[in-house]
Amino acid sequence: MATATEPNDLNPQPPDQAGKDGSELTVVPEDYSLLTDLYQLTMAACYTGEGLDGRTASFELFVRKLPEGFGYLIAMGLAQVFEYLEQFRFTEAQIASLQATGIFSRASDKFWSLLADGRFQGNVWAVPEGTAVFANEPLLRVEAPLWQAQIVETYLLNTINYQTLVATRSARIRDVAGPIASILEFGTRRAFSPQASLWAARAALAAGMDATSNVLAALKLGRKPSGTMAHALVMALSATEGSEMQAFRAFQHYFPGSPLLIDTYDPIEAARKIADRLQAGEMEVGGVRLDSGDLVQLSKQVQELLPDVPIFVSGDLDEWKIADLKASGCPIDGFGIGTKLVTGTPVNGVYKIVDIDGVPVMKNSSGKVSYPGRKQIFRRYQDGQIVGDRLGLVSEQLQSGEVPMMQLLF
Repeated sequence: MATATEPNDLNPQPPDQAGKDGSELTVVPEDYSLLTDLYQLTMAACYTGEGLDGRTASFELFVRKLPEGFGYLIAMGLAQVFEYLEQFRFTEAQIASLQATGIFSRASDKFWSLLADGRFQGNVWAVPEGTAVFANEPLLRVEAPLWQAQIVETYLLNTINYQTLVATRSARIRDVAGPIASILEFGTRRAFSPQASLWAARAALAAGMDATSNVLAALKLGRKPSGTMAHALVMALSATEGSEMQAFRAFQHYFPGSPLLIDTYDPIEAARKIADRLQAGEMEVGGVRLDSGDLVQLSKQVQELLPDVPIFVSGDLDEWKIADLKASGCPIDGFGIGTKLVTGTPVNGVYKIVDIDGVPVMKNSSGKVSYPGRKQIFRRYQDGQIVGDRLGLVSEQLQSGEVPMMQLLF
């Protein structure tokens, strides 16, 4: 029986990699080309062996079926796609590592030459970031030598699918919350990785949220990070300084006017004490946050005590819960959105070849048919609103009032 460190079907490590603990699993731009599924490389090797590697191929990235309850998607992630394609190259060390696996023992010498000398040589047609798209409409199309267009699939799907999901949820939340509400992105601790947390913050801000609590993301994007406080501060200072109000005073001393988290113990009692301090002119409060309990009833009770203080709520919120809160007429001025924004039903984008050397191709698998040929989205607007899309081939002529959505962006 194989041990945990011996190569086997589930753990096919080359000898010089066995026993590594994964502590070096940090992605840097030099690694981008290897951040792909194995079958992209094996197919590229096959194309090369069969003399097809240089044929011009077109692949389109689209979503067959929108997530349940979604009526549209907001395209996002192109900035990272373009960065990836600019960095596309294989180093000598990477090629040596691939060769050491033994998987490519029958690959032609030309395959290794292509990897060594290859730089992305194609074009990318896409809808601009922030564009609404619908099922079966391409978010982007890659036109490139077949081996390159194939290898880039995995990374493109990774960045486009995730950022499109977050951008779409953000747009839906903004639509429900309305244009005035303050909406903060709180999803870093629930995002699928540190890198994903940066992408999520970017997509959320692009699609309508006001700020992010992710300090790194905010500063990299030239924005100001935003947040409140956690229960830990209230509990720690209450335990050491005597009371919840002393915790609030201490925080206000260093961050005057900041929102206060009031539901660590009894939110109504906390609101009552804050009201007394406000009336006495002893403090200024920029807002209060509720993170648990019956947000409808609590917010109404808090407003009675603090009629001029903004009320901010959080706690596993999504567009559906926000719609319920709005329908109840509760006096909520802002929302913190985390888990439900950066996780949930995925955007299941796919990337399919649609043309090779001018010959349209299609997939005819049951339930997974793809439309052949290079396509364009012809959109019609009325008074700034989308009134209809027509999915056609790039060779088709514009009809009256139509605007082509796919643009040559890279």
